[in-house]
Amino acid sequence: MNFKKTVLFSFAAVALMAAFVYPQVNPEQKEALLLQTLVRGMERFHYSPVNVDDAFSEKMYDLYLGALDSEKRFFLASEVAQLEKYKHQLDNQLIDSDFTFFNKSSDMITASLTRAQGYYRDILSRPFDFNAKETTELDEEKRSFSHSEKALKQYWYEYLKYETLTRYAAALEKKAKGEDEEVAAKSDVELEADARADVLKMFDRWFDRMMKLTREDRMSQYLNAYTSVYDPHSSYYKPIDKKNFDIRFSGKLEGIGAQLQQDGDFTKVSSIVVGGPAWKAKELKENDIILKVAQGNEEPVDIRGMVLDDAVQLIRGDKGTEVRLTVRRVDGTEEVLSIIRDVVILDEKFAKSLIIDGETPGETIGYIYLPSFYADFEDRNGRHCADDVEIEINKLKDAGVDGIILDLRNNGGGSLRDVVKMSGFFIKDGPIVQVKSKDTEVEVLADVNPAVQYEGPLVVMVNNFSASASEILAAALQDYGRAVVVGSNSTFGKGTVQRFVDLDRTLRGFDDIKPLGQVKLTTQKFYRINGGSTQLRGVVPDIILPDAYSQIKTGEKEEEYPMPWTEIEAAAYSQSVLQVTYIDQIRTRSQARVAANEVFNKVNANALRMKEVREMTNYPLRLTDFQAFKAARDAEADNYKNLFDAVVNPSVKNLPVDLPAIENDESKVARNTDFLETVSKDVYIREVMSIIHDIIEQERIVARN
Repeated sequence: MNFKKTVLFSFAAVALMAAFVYPQVNPEQKEALLLQTLVRGMERFHYSPVNVDDAFSEKMYDLYLGALDSEKRFFLASEVAQLEKYKHQLDNQLIDSDFTFFNKSSDMITASLTRAQGYYRDILSRPFDFNAKETTELDEEKRSFSHSEKALKQYWYEYLKYETLTRYAAALEKKAKGEDEEVAAKSDVELEADARADVLKMFDRWFDRMMKLTREDRMSQYLNAYTSVYDPHSSYYKPIDKKNFDIRFSGKLEGIGAQLQQDGDFTKVSSIVVGGPAWKAKELKENDIILKVAQGNEEPVDIRGMVLDDAVQLIRGDKGTEVRLTVRRVDGTEEVLSIIRDVVILDEKFAKSLIIDGETPGETIGYIYLPSFYADFEDRNGRHCADDVEIEINKLKDAGVDGIILDLRNNGGGSLRDVVKMSGFFIKDGPIVQVKSKDTEVEVLADVNPAVQYEGPLVVMVNNFSASASEILAAALQDYGRAVVVGSNSTFGKGTVQRFVDLDRTLRGFDDIKPLGQVKLTTQKFYRINGGSTQLRGVVPDIILPDAYSQIKTGEKEEEYPMPWTEIEAAAYSQSVLQVTYIDQIRTRSQARVAANEVFNKVNANALRMKEVREMTNYPLRLTDFQAFKAARDAEADNYKNLFDAVVNPSVKNLPVDLPAIENDESKVARNTDFLETVSKDVYIREVMSIIHDIIEQERIVARN
């Protein structure tokens, strides 16, 4: 069942030629065109094309089965056996645009969902007996697919009993403590019935969402199973998914500024974006149900029963246009609200800075928080993180800071262009990262601007979830010895570059079936200037601080089918701005402080506890056993409760130049208050303040010598 890549290219070409001859296509032909266009794009553009053979087919099958039923809650073992017949045929079906397996699996999962819905509704219609000594296993890797409907229903019985038990036990605890008058007035029988009703409501909502998945949604899962065999970061995006990605990446959208969620057949407002049009109008409220949507004076569209993505498409729109929403309030009343759409800026996505008093009188440290390497390539006037960080650096320099902290924790990456430019702010010029495409020589991306935006002491903060562009910056400044990198045991380990390919642009004509969506695929690998890759291994900080996730496996190496670690020749690099040659002394001092710090000692202990909690997956279903189990676990957790509630950085403040813009906008006041409070309680920033003080002291010694 293997075939050569040349055959794939030939078939794709024939398919496209046939498509040009027969421009009218039905839904099945659209899917075939979509599939072949995607396959052609992956083969043509991916950094490391793979042989689409039996081995590929098996991986794709496993990924797709996981997407359909990763928890083993729906399929029977006999049904999985039916699907397994196709395990080594998907390669052929890809080339033939044959959707036999996809159609069969879609029909089977729909039937399985209907069966499971019958199970949970029947099981939850009767009280549970919480006196029987039973347990349930919640880790799907420790379970097999059920071999009979009886066994599958038994699994659902145990699973639903566990969900009900957690709520029932919590209600009994409230009743015993007298914390809730309504709960205290109810009998145990009533509390058990309430717990079952709550679980029923939760599962009805969940199944309602799954039942509303369209063929297009399932096809998206299928296509992503294909792309994910290449690597974890290559994926297919439906048009709405790409639009959502752009919003996250650019930090802005055009619409009303409200977060929405599916609530059964309804679209509910879950939160209002501070500063957006809905927030300014003061009419749309959290928990409002949106019943109808009208564009200006047009007839309203009833969105009851509509999937969330489709409802969102109607509510979003261009700046300056009117949308009229018919909403149902919590009290049952209905109103029609008029909102003029506008650009909604997600301020929390952008770089911002603060000043913190240092270790000695008169010492001040600048703190820059960068949540992502955002960039708006669609708008020539859009924001780019490098430009924003340069502005923050200049403001901090004007304030006369003695050192700067650049916080890249939880920063998942973004614009490669911006990370190269930003890294250059701290050196005169030189290579920043090496990039390799599949058919080209290694390209060295360098800072060519001899200007240095900041010459002083610098610390870069990272953690396990700092990835991609974050790792490029941290690695470059570490290799240059320009900054001290501080964080958890390693960064994420994503050493690849992706680009989007608009599938519409690969087909001329066919406007009646477009948009097809886009594919994000890996086109390059990047390497440190020392020649090593961050792929899988990440960046190991110069100073490692305790981390709650240190005992839990995270990062690229835990993903399915990651690309391997490789190494190339080092680039020629050097810099003379500031050279950290005393890292051993800095590290030794930090380790002594951390060892004496009660909070960090508890963080280490909590990391071990979290590992044990994750590994404990078999839960008791007898009430007394569960209560004892929960009491013991809660007692352990109480030791780490409020671990980060104390203010450890009391002198955190805004730059004076930023205050007018903040104080003149009440939405910014609220966000700024939360930001200041978060930084003031951050024990990691507290230790980094000590580290940067040590750097300042060492630099003074270097200067004297």
